[in-house]
Amino acid sequence: MKTGIKLIAEERKKQIKKWGTTECHDIDFQEGQLLKAAMFALTEDDQYSQSDWVEFELNVERDRHEIDNLVKAGALIAAEIDRLQSIK
Repeated sequence: MKTGIKLIAEERKKQIKKWGTTECHDIDFQEGQLLKAAMFALTEDDQYSQSDWVEFELNVERDRHEIDNLVKAGALIAAEIDRLQSIK
């Protein structure tokens, strides 16, 4: 069984490959988009929905597995941490 941190690291690599995100790309998310996406993955609450993230949101809704969505959220939080560190 993989640890949570291993699952999150693998998911982050998947996000980078699938969505083409990089640290340089993530720097543009200055309005909390990464955290909102993480919150959406955790709650599926429409208040965290972002019109330009429809494909991501559909992917979250299809999974509906608590662990999968926690892993997605964890990877997005890691991306936000990296973004914040890179702008300091």
